[in-house]
Amino acid sequence: MNFDAIIIGGGIHGSATACYLSKAGMKTLVLEKEYVGRHASGVNAGGVRLLGRDFAEVPLSKEAMSRWQTLDDELEGDTGFRRRSLINIAIDDTDMSTIKTRITKLAGLGYDHEIQIDQQELRERLPHVAHNCVGGVVSEQDGYAIPYKATSAFRRAAELFGATFHEGEALVNLRQIGDAWQVRTDKASYDTGTVINCSGAWADKTAMMMGDNTPLSYSAPMLMITARMPHFAGPVVGAISRQLSFKQFENGTVLIGGGAKGFADRDNNRTTLDYKKLALAAETTKTFFPIMKTAVINRMWAGLEAYMPDNLPVIGAGVNARNAYHAFGFSAHGFQLGPVVGDVLAQLITTGKTSYDLNPFRIDRFERKVL
Repeated sequence: MNFDAIIIGGGIHGSATACYLSKAGMKTLVLEKEYVGRHASGVNAGGVRLLGRDFAEVPLSKEAMSRWQTLDDELEGDTGFRRRSLINIAIDDTDMSTIKTRITKLAGLGYDHEIQIDQQELRERLPHVAHNCVGGVVSEQDGYAIPYKATSAFRRAAELFGATFHEGEALVNLRQIGDAWQVRTDKASYDTGTVINCSGAWADKTAMMMGDNTPLSYSAPMLMITARMPHFAGPVVGAISRQLSFKQFENGTVLIGGGAKGFADRDNNRTTLDYKKLALAAETTKTFFPIMKTAVINRMWAGLEAYMPDNLPVIGAGVNARNAYHAFGFSAHGFQLGPVVGDVLAQLITTGKTSYDLNPFRIDRFERKVL
């Protein structure tokens, strides 16, 4: 079968890319070895975060945040997005100094979305925060979405535009013939003009088939969710210098993250929890919010996530083959970028250019020497 574009990986970036390519009139196939949203894109914390982004990511993240505000209408689906603001809490004066320095640098680049708040405003926004917290920083547009819902909404929109999704079909080999590609899976063979690598924790393997090497690693970030509690936190919450991340949903349950990692078995598509690290994450949450001492953990899980050495993703064209593109290695903060990454790849593929500076995200950035 012939397609204009074949995307390897059915996470949010693959599904969003399929949506925008199909909307542009390209006959597009998404190959997913398990099912759409099975790994990082379906089981992450759902943070829709502009706050605290690496400076290289801010332009993309700002555009993505703008899109999230009306994404349900655009996709004609339910992403679960809720605008709640995000507050990173300062535990001491050193944290407050870190906030001030960052805001000054952002201002120099023309950005004003991060706003410092003092202890009084922190307590007004989060009445149950520990008394020793001295302030924080807030981004008002931030919030959360439901990962599986958002990824599925992109898939459904892509299918309405004509995209095809094959689940349970694993990539076996890629071969470039002239300017075209032959794609072989464990079930069939396809011909296409363009290949896009959105393979998540397996993206280095796909990249190698495309002629590009990358120092990708992978891990298993863990999450916990509580039974329902009385409502005590509206904003999404993080911390400046501690591993803290949680949000309370409308039904009262509290999702606790913070970056603690379990054990990843990539070859068998499995993860195992590290209960000692989960216990430490729970203790940190109680330190910042004593009310959490009464919380009852209802469920715990982990997803397989791809990481790059500098924690910046790979986005853009391949360097060793024609008509090859990548979007992977989002290092546990790629969910929010889904809408803009899909659109940027579609722009590159259909027009050969984009208005965003993708140099920080080149796949060969670790091979290039600084003179």
